[in-house]
Amino acid sequence: MNQITHFVSGAKTAASIRTASVFNPALGLPIAEVSLASKTEVEQAIASAKEAFPVWSAMSPLSRSRILFKFKMLLDERIDELAHAITTEHGKVFEDAKGEIVRGIEVVEFACGIPQMLKGEMTEQVGSGVDAWTLNQALGVVAGITPFNFPAMVPMWMWPVAIACGNTFVLKPSEKNPTASMLIGEWLKECGLPDGVFNVINGDKEAVDVLLTHKDIQAVSFVGSTPIAEYIYGTASAHGKRVQALGGAKNHMVVMPDADIDAAVNALTGAAYGSAGERCMAISVAVAVGDIADELVAKLKEKATHLKIGNGKNLGLDMGPLISKEHHVKVKNYIDAGEAEGATLVVDGRNIVVPGAEEGYFLGGTLFDHVTPNISIYTDEIFGPVLCVVRVSDYAAAAKLINEHEYGNGTSIFTRSGAVARKFSHDIQVGMVGINIPIPVPMAFHSFGGWKRSLFGANHMHGPEGVRFYTKRKAITARWPEGDVSNAEFVMPTMK
Repeated sequence: MNQITHFVSGAKTAASIRTASVFNPALGLPIAEVSLASKTEVEQAIASAKEAFPVWSAMSPLSRSRILFKFKMLLDERIDELAHAITTEHGKVFEDAKGEIVRGIEVVEFACGIPQMLKGEMTEQVGSGVDAWTLNQALGVVAGITPFNFPAMVPMWMWPVAIACGNTFVLKPSEKNPTASMLIGEWLKECGLPDGVFNVINGDKEAVDVLLTHKDIQAVSFVGSTPIAEYIYGTASAHGKRVQALGGAKNHMVVMPDADIDAAVNALTGAAYGSAGERCMAISVAVAVGDIADELVAKLKEKATHLKIGNGKNLGLDMGPLISKEHHVKVKNYIDAGEAEGATLVVDGRNIVVPGAEEGYFLGGTLFDHVTPNISIYTDEIFGPVLCVVRVSDYAAAAKLINEHEYGNGTSIFTRSGAVARKFSHDIQVGMVGINIPIPVPMAFHSFGGWKRSLFGANHMHGPEGVRFYTKRKAITARWPEGDVSNAEFVMPTMK
C-alpha cells in the first residue's frame, strides 16, 4: 500500500511510527497509509522553516514572485494530475476538482504581483528636515491547518501569499486526503523554491497542538468547523500568535416572490448539492418569501430527484460520495432527526445505491420543507447534501432569520428588485453576500471571510487582507541634522 509521509527541507521524510488509512470514498476502500507526525517531527519541520527564513526573506519580492510564476505555469500543465488525486481521496467529481484548482491558481496569480502589494508609504518633510516612511516585513515561520473539503484550494489561499511576503510555511493538511499537498511541495521544489520554505506535516491533533504552541510559529491560519476554529484561535492567541481561524457556516439563500424562479432553482441545486454539500459556502437553507414557496419546492424536488451521482472519476456527474463512513453516518442521522423533529421530507437521499460502488459513502440529494428555526437540521452545519426550505411571509422576516443565526459566512438573495437587493446588502450581518449569485466567493484580489462565529480573528483570507495578515508594519522617522544638536529635549516631540 502507498505510504504517504511528510515533505520537509525539500524532500519526503521517513514514515512515522503512527499512521492512518487514506480511503477512496467512492469505493469505501483504503488506498494508502499516511504518517501521523510526532511532536519531534513537527519540531523538525519548524526548525527547517526557521533556518530557511533569513535567506528567503532577504530575497527581493520580484525574485520570490518569479518562482511563483513558474509554479503557476506548472499547475496549468498538471491540473489533471492534481485533480485526479483530489477526486480519488476526496470523492468530488473530476470537473469540480479542476474548478477547485483554478480558484487556487487565482491566489497564486495574485501572489505573483506581491512587489506591488508590499510597497510602503512615504511622507517627505513630515517635519522640518524630517521624513517618515513605512515598511511591510515578513513575520517569520507561519503555519496553515487546512480541511478535507478543498485539499488544494484552501492551502493555496494561505501559503502563496505567505511565502510571497517572505515568510516560510509549515502546512498541516487533512490526513484524509494528503496527496495534493505533497504534490504541491514536490512541484514547488521543481520550480526552484529553496528547501525549507514550504513544508508539509501530515498528522492529527498532536501535530496541530505543536503548531499552536511552538515559540517559533508566528502566525496560524485555519479553515474548519467552528468548535475547532474556536480552539485554534484560543490556543494560538494565548501563545502570542496571530490567528485567522475560519469556522462553520449555515448559508441562506433568500428567494423573493419576484425572483426568476428557474434561475433560483438552478442556483440552489448546484449550491446545495455540488461537492455533496461539503463546502463552507454551500447553500443549505432556502428562505422562500411569500407565495413563491410551493412552486420553488416543486421544482427543487424535480431537480433533486434526478441528480447524476457516482464515482467522481467518471465525467458528467453532478455529485460524488461523502468523505468518510463516519461522516456518512453523521449526515444520515441529521436526516433522521429532521423527520423526527417535524420537518417535511420531500426528497430522501438515504437509500441511494451506485452500481459498481455499493460500498461507497453515497447519499442522494435530500430536500426538507416546512423547516423551523428551532430544529437541528436548521441550526447545525450538516456539511452534506441536505437542503432545508424555510417559509417566511416577507423580506423583513427573511433578513431577521439570517441575522439571528450564529453563523455569518455567506448568503445570497434572488430578486429582480434593485431596491430590495441594495437593502439586503446593507442589512444582512454576513461576511460575503451574493445578489442573484448563489455562492459569493470573492476573487483572489479581494478577501474571503465571514462574520460572527464563522471567523475568529481580525483578518480575512487571501487578497489584501492576506498580505496584511502575513506582514508586520514598521514605521520609520528620520532626520539628518546639521549644526548644533547638543541640547536635550524633555517634552513630547512634535513636528514643526
